[in-house]
Amino acid sequence: MVSIATWNINSVRLRVDQVVRFLEQEQPDVLCLQEIKTEEKHFPHEAFAALGYTHRAVHGQKGYHGVATVSRIPFREHARNDWQANGEARHVGVELLGPGQGMVLENVYIPAGGDIPDREANPKFGQKLDFLERMTRWSDKLDRPTLLVGDFNIAPLECDVYDHKALIKVVSHTPIEIEALWRLRDAHGWVDLGRKHIPAPQRNWTWWSYRTFWQEKDRGRRLDHMWASPDLAAQSRSHRLVEVTRRWDQPSDHVPLITEFDL
Repeated sequence: MVSIATWNINSVRLRVDQVVRFLEQEQPDVLCLQEIKTEEKHFPHEAFAALGYTHRAVHGQKGYHGVATVSRIPFREHARNDWQANGEARHVGVELLGPGQGMVLENVYIPAGGDIPDREANPKFGQKLDFLERMTRWSDKLDRPTLLVGDFNIAPLECDVYDHKALIKVVSHTPIEIEALWRLRDAHGWVDLGRKHIPAPQRNWTWWSYRTFWQEKDRGRRLDHMWASPDLAAQSRSHRLVEVTRRWDQPSDHVPLITEFDL
């Protein structure tokens, strides 16, 4: 069994103690982090090495964005795609070499897209759509068992947000974003493991805004995802959210996801 976790940590240096707590508690074989907000030279390598996560691929930048994959299983880094075409650190891909050998693991942080769902009025929204289009062309060429994980910044289904009618014109849940995400899905036949194991319309949220008291309002969205190639998806045995992390002191606004594979 191989377990893979993903978590938008919203600053790994600020929350390294929480990551350590999570790793000690859940013991995933691999953890993919997004929004690490640091360059590789300032990444807290020692904390991960001390827990046995001796294999690390860090694609970071100062203060913003950034992704990192840390693992107890040996891997080979194979790609850092610039799907935003502006040099931002939003992807790193690795291939597992130990248990689960041959699995390709793609860790991505899709842009949030700003506040206005209009390409002309808001260039960030256009960048998000272009990012998804470049990912779609990439997906169309994949021919190996691949796991795509990360913060997609899109909640596609009506039940993936606390109030579909209230959010249908809010970035992350607009029809144009969802259509772009479905084109990405269809380009490779990706299987949404979150909904394979927690079928709609069951509550399956991964993010709550800092602007509302989350436990009282519970206004969540499912922005974080784990998608697998069809053959790999058939080997997934469990999928869960570790929602308790959202109750920790000064937490990330996202919670971790973990999938176990019978490899």
